[in-house]
Amino acid sequence: MRALAFAVIALMHASAAWGQGLASMSEGWVFQEQGGEALYAHVCAACHQPDGRGAVGAGAYPALVDDKNVASATYVMNLLLNGQRAMPAVGQMMSDAQTADVINYVRARFGDVSGDEVSAADVKAARPAAP
Repeated sequence: MRALAFAVIALMHASAAWGQGLASMSEGWVFQEQGGEALYAHVCAACHQPDGRGAVGAGAYPALVDDKNVASATYVMNLLLNGQRAMPAVGQMMSDAQTADVINYVRARFGDVSGDEVSAADVKAARPAAP
């Protein structure tokens, strides 16, 4: 939970600092944006950068471009839903449809993967059980 709170604060600060066409983060613990492109721009791009090439600075944010893992829908879905190391489980703040949309957007844009799309039902089935 602490890592998630830190990620939310970092995203808010990054969005405010850029301020050039990027909206500030949604209020509360859920994202209001709809569609993969909007979700990526307002949630993911703060760390992975708008071009998907990642960044190095206060932390290391991996590139999505040329990452072979992006081709795997299962890998991307598990990462969004469960997090990994410094990557928070941002899919927990998205609906099943939003999560599917951002997975499909990232895979199509940065992984050059077409077809084999993830559905909201796939995300729902993969979500960890609530405690």
